[in-house]
Amino acid sequence: MWCRILKRVRLRFAGMAIDFVDRGKAIQQVLEWVRGVVIQPFVVFGPEGCGKSAWLRQAAEVLREQGFDVIYVDVLHREYAVHTDVKEVVEKLSDVVADATGYPPVKLANLVIMLVKDLLRKWREKRVAVLVDEVFQAIGLDKAEIYVKMLLNLIEYPPADYEKIIAIAATSEGVSRWRIGRHRWAEITPIWNMPRKGFEELYEKVPGPKPSFDEVWRLTGGNPFTLEQLHQAKWDINRVTESITKSKGLTRDFVKKWRQHLIDVVDDPDALVEKEVPEELKAMLIEKNLVVYDLYSRNPELWVDEPPPERDPELGIGRHVAWQTPLHKEAVKRAIEKP
Repeated sequence: MWCRILKRVRLRFAGMAIDFVDRGKAIQQVLEWVRGVVIQPFVVFGPEGCGKSAWLRQAAEVLREQGFDVIYVDVLHREYAVHTDVKEVVEKLSDVVADATGYPPVKLANLVIMLVKDLLRKWREKRVAVLVDEVFQAIGLDKAEIYVKMLLNLIEYPPADYEKIIAIAATSEGVSRWRIGRHRWAEITPIWNMPRKGFEELYEKVPGPKPSFDEVWRLTGGNPFTLEQLHQAKWDINRVTESITKSKGLTRDFVKKWRQHLIDVVDDPDALVEKEVPEELKAMLIEKNLVVYDLYSRNPELWVDEPPPERDPELGIGRHVAWQTPLHKEAVKRAIEKP
């Protein structure tokens, strides 16, 4: 039975404020985590723009309803939400986020740890949740491992007794998954783009004339940010693919060097696993956040929310590798075809 969300957070989407959409199963999983035994932080990774931030914001609200003191911080974009009666914590975080020059991302990320410790020192036997969004991208991959260890230390070596602590870090940074996975410091869990039914609900909220849902699904694969991009570009696919081409560094030199391998991967992303593709290219496609490599099996227990299909060539999904969205695949295809 999926979670019935009592209060939906308001989010900015496509230039307007909307209520949180879908992801009921993903919220239910957070509740199952806190009802069980928490021994590690959870690191949730998935495609850029797949809705991790919206899910974390809604999770913060649901955890508040469950009696948790909650600190949510998007370190990269300096956004936050705090649910606690401890005014000093609220005031400190508000002041620091407002001071953009004096607190770089690393200090802001570390402040989150300090504030959780303050909560525990001031109010023992508390239920505390700390949710950090895009922290590894903000602080740098070289600091990702130690930050996860700091989150683990909150659980294993707290400054005071507590009733329950849950720590969740969400990232779209593909490489961080392997760096963190070298240690047993976190439960690393994937999330995918939105399921078709929930994404259709989001699509219906987009104002004005638009292509059919089937066409939008084929272009986005359920990725909310890509839907926003298309809406902003007035549904001009060329503009969006060109934006991806530039932002991902799909230069002539890059394409020329790897052309034949890229042709194979566009045709079938599993070519990265099943054919002799140079490790350098694999690393670049992962670092550029063009593909998600080494997908988990489709066992629903291993995923936050619903897993992707076993294979869907139209959406660019293979058994082991998937393009982050169909338009990422399309951008690479067009870069290859340029004269």
